[in-house]
Amino acid sequence: MIADDIAVSVRDLGRVYRLYARPQDRLKHSLLWRFGRKYGCEFWALRNVSFDVRKGETFGIIGRNGAGKSTLLQIIAGILEPTVGQVIIRGRVASLLELGSGFNPEFTGRENILLNGAILGLSRAEVKERVEEIIAFADIGSFIDQPVKLYSSGMLMRLAFAVATHVEADVVVIDEVLAVGDVFFRQKCYQRLERLRQRKVTVLMASHAMTEVEQFCNRAILLDKGQVVFQGTASEAVKRYYLLEQLDRTPTLSEAVSPDHDTSAQQLSPGPPPWPTSKAFLDLSKVHQVSDGSAICTGVALTNSSGKPTRVFAQGEVAFFHSEFELLRDIEVPIGGVVIQNDKGIHVHGKNTLQYGSRVPRCVPRGSRLRFSQQITLALQPGEYTFEVGLATISGRVYDRLKDLTHQELRDHVFRLCHLSQVGPFRVTWRVEWDTTQLTHHGVADLPGECEVWFIPPSGSDLDKTNSDAECRGTTSVGERDKCRNRA
Repeated sequence: MIADDIAVSVRDLGRVYRLYARPQDRLKHSLLWRFGRKYGCEFWALRNVSFDVRKGETFGIIGRNGAGKSTLLQIIAGILEPTVGQVIIRGRVASLLELGSGFNPEFTGRENILLNGAILGLSRAEVKERVEEIIAFADIGSFIDQPVKLYSSGMLMRLAFAVATHVEADVVVIDEVLAVGDVFFRQKCYQRLERLRQRKVTVLMASHAMTEVEQFCNRAILLDKGQVVFQGTASEAVKRYYLLEQLDRTPTLSEAVSPDHDTSAQQLSPGPPPWPTSKAFLDLSKVHQVSDGSAICTGVALTNSSGKPTRVFAQGEVAFFHSEFELLRDIEVPIGGVVIQNDKGIHVHGKNTLQYGSRVPRCVPRGSRLRFSQQITLALQPGEYTFEVGLATISGRVYDRLKDLTHQELRDHVFRLCHLSQVGPFRVTWRVEWDTTQLTHHGVADLPGECEVWFIPPSGSDLDKTNSDAECRGTTSVGERDKCRNRA
């Protein structure tokens, strides 16, 4: 028996396929296996997979290509049968998997809405109540009354997403489809997913977009070669995914920048900045570190501009994030970074030493300690935030070509060494000036910019005659008052 609060229970699940070197081996095996003659070899797409998903939880399934994510979701959705194990689901399941799954290509979009509703066990009256809402959400115009075989892949996925998320299912299964459509439709998808969460609908989603997983998922599993290698919070699963992703790439020290040829001191500014006292450092005993064994974090501190530890900052105040790492092996160019998340788990800011253009050592030997001090102006919406810190490395040869590399090319050369999630919380409060509370901006972040205003009087008016070049200009820069002037 499973607990009452469990919506999906997966137990010892496995799915095996038989792979053949030649097409004729498939025929031979089907004819002769009863006589002990076997051809081909077994391939376990999934093996010993077990987990529970609670009612109302958004659960992520991540892993590299070929890890078994789609196979797992197809079994949960009832499209595939497992070889071993079982899946127990409480309630109605709506799935959004491969392109066109569950759609009849000869039927129109409107007819397929009714068909999918019937497949999910809804009455015709229940589906008709939702048809117009589904059509409006999909936003494919007159194509709704055309056969879906004429649809583009984007149109088909828009309709499929609209159907799957509007049929009042208890469990929704989604596989790599949140990136479909233009930016406006993606925003609608995210808003719809947020409403499903608010209605306590259980959502299982597989995605290669790690920001989506961290933003929407409460927990996640990490699959590798068909097996669960990690199960826990979404943020921890994502960190381990990045470490797993770089296993096939082994960093090696370039001979030109080995410890015998270079020292870190030659590349740094003379004299380290003031370092916080020991009392300023946070307790990391309960903070989980994800490391590949190359480094460990030995200290993190959060201070104000006076060097005093604090957890409360006024809007626009400067915060100093300090971190220290001990190296367990030699590395080349170090990369230190800080990420800030709001109370919804959304990354509102993240920046590292490469993006700052910081001066860094070309080689750091084992046993050394690396210290980073990053100052950030907290031009953020008042509220609760958490932060995380991390250490990575790239080779000196790649570092010398930074300006020639795209973001994706650079990402392929970065090796994550140590990462700490949710190191500590802090609060951003309203800014107070002249005994009054000031709101410096609306929204999550205060983006640099200016706004100018011109006043053009009506043609022929008295003001037009006396002030032909009248103008009023202002600026939105924080701390400055609006300025207005007229030129005669």
